[in-house]
Amino acid sequence: MAAKKMHVAVVTAFGKALELQEWDIPVPGPGQILVKTEACGVCHTDLHAAKGDWPVKPALPFIPGHEAIGIVVALGAGVTIVKEGDRVGVPWLYSACGHCEYCLSAWETVCNEVQFGGYNRNGGFAEYVLADPNYVAHIPQGLSPTEAAPLICAGITTYKGIKETEARPGEWIAISGCGGLGHLAIQYAKAMGLKVCAVDIDDGKLDHARRLGADLTINAKTHDPANILKMAIGGGAHGVLITAPSLPAFKQGIEMTRKRGTCALVGLPPGEFPTPLFDVVANCITIRGSFVGTRKDMAECLAFAVDGKVKADIELQPLASINTVFERLEHGDVPSRVVLDFAAV
Repeated sequence: MAAKKMHVAVVTAFGKALELQEWDIPVPGPGQILVKTEACGVCHTDLHAAKGDWPVKPALPFIPGHEAIGIVVALGAGVTIVKEGDRVGVPWLYSACGHCEYCLSAWETVCNEVQFGGYNRNGGFAEYVLADPNYVAHIPQGLSPTEAAPLICAGITTYKGIKETEARPGEWIAISGCGGLGHLAIQYAKAMGLKVCAVDIDDGKLDHARRLGADLTINAKTHDPANILKMAIGGGAHGVLITAPSLPAFKQGIEMTRKRGTCALVGLPPGEFPTPLFDVVANCITIRGSFVGTRKDMAECLAFAVDGKVKADIELQPLASINTVFERLEHGDVPSRVVLDFAAV
């Protein structure tokens, strides 16, 4: 009997258009589950992966996508913690070893054996995706698949990044980049009791930031964000979160950081970042990398959404449009977040 087929979007060569193909539907092995994809968000990381931008590149061919939401339809041997019919998310943190010093201290995101969905494990630009049941996101009732998809990457990444700034309620956080990640960061920050300065180079995105509750907005193309912020609040921000994949934004982020403040980096532009060492040392600034989030962070960030405090602005597209979506994403022509809707496949 011929194997059943699924539609997928595949990277066959770095920097080339994804190919729409039919692959066999995978069969879950021991300790795996099979998820029927309902929706999958499109992240800037998917674009980096497809272009081979980063030092450690995925093996070709591979299926991107790490914001997949779907229904568990098959269980491999030994799986007991999820059941068929559960709605889960298959995130960037695909799996980890579970027993190293990082996993044991709830920092599984930096495990030396970590696997990444849509990178070194095939991801959600496919009608079906294999997953590790120990690391899937458990989607609460009240969140639709398309609403949940951006939260399991963009949501958790910004939520964790805000936590890493250690800014406290009533203090200021500057969020650089108000697009797919930044528009969620603004909502999480407001829900966490912070005052928000939103920075971008697009007036439309800054208008959106104001509608989401930003207390101050700055166009970094026409103004110096550090000077304006310091004049407006009497010093830099207690925390700065840089979501923009832009080296100039990283430089501005350090300049916007208050003395003894923390600048958290979640954007990943290609290239090297020259750090202004004198300013960092003299002002006792902390620069902290923040890489997605743990399973505990995932549960917390989804809880904000269930309570109605955070909602992703999404645009639905079919899988067949992925190359057009990538082109728009590369040119900054995606206001918030595109979600691939598999009901349209």
